Amino acid sequence: MANKPDAAADPIDVAVGARIRLLRKVRGLSQQALAEAAGVTFQQIQKYERGANRVSASMLTRIAKTLDVPVAEMFGESTANSGAVDEVAALLAEPGALELLKAYSVLPKGVSRSALVEFVRSLRSQTT
Repeated sequence: MANKPDAAADPIDVAVGARIRLLRKVRGLSQQALAEAAGVTFQQIQKYERGANRVSASMLTRIAKTLDVPVAEMFGESTANSGAVDEVAALLAEPGALELLKAYSVLPKGVSRSALVEFVRSLRSQTT
């Protein structure tokens, strides 16, 4: 079945893609590295991560094996709060979000984390 250009991506495909992206980033893999391990192009990985293309069962198995997770984790079945996990996965899929979180997590004890959060919030209010 051909994809319709104006059809919206299926929410399940988008959620699976967000989990692939999150797990790939957590593992420190580039799209190219994941693509090579899965036997596809990095452009195909981009399409999977956006939910633009559906991931076949065999491809999902290869990707899960490369990311060292059970296939069920790609659907949120390994946790009871998959809705919350999907929300966090979507947030962490934003460019720079995972890097910001990693930098935040290694701040020295004396640094006011709440001041940093307020600073970022103030940036948001300046753009609206």
